[in-house]
Amino acid sequence: MQTESPDRKRWSQHVTDTSNALDLDPGVFTWNDPRQIALSLKNSAERSQRRKADPFRSAMSMLTFYINRAGRQLTAEQRAHLEAAKDELRLLFDKPQLKG
Repeated sequence: MQTESPDRKRWSQHVTDTSNALDLDPGVFTWNDPRQIALSLKNSAERSQRRKADPFRSAMSMLTFYINRAGRQLTAEQRAHLEAAKDELRLLFDKPQLKG
């Protein structure tokens, strides 16, 4: 059985910290206000000259990446804030809301 090195286990943290696409506000994913999270991600995406996709896609991708990588370590409350931030991002970028 192959064991992973400590560096390999933390690659997602490294991506979050050093993403070349967006300069994120410190602790943005720990905030409790979904609108503030979405506004911060929107501003970061619009300011970035290094992103490869449009600002909406870049912001949504970073948020989704964080939610997926945090997994079970997120509290139900924090996961709810982050999922609500997705809806706020859609509103801020005038994108259709998902049904369901």
